[in-house]
Amino acid sequence: MIVRIMGEGQVKLADSHFTELNKLDDELLSEMEGGDESGFRRTLGALLDKVRELGEPLPDDALEPSELILPSPEATLDEVREMLSDDGLIPG
Repeated sequence: MIVRIMGEGQVKLADSHFTELNKLDDELLSEMEGGDESGFRRTLGALLDKVRELGEPLPDDALEPSELILPSPEATLDEVREMLSDDGLIPG
């Protein structure tokens, strides 16, 4: 799956990693619902770090369609709320 981190670029990520990423996504959703700004910041950073760690960066000139778009590390709670689906940021 091709994942875009807004403002950074794209990575190719194996579907097998999504179970691990969904745990962070669930934690992020819980912190957002509770208005936990510091927890939200920490977990968003951890989620994006894990995507960077597990994913294979695509070249900057690659024009692959992104199947999943994640917020930038600087995104606010409100900006991320607008990106959410019923499953959080990551489907499943």
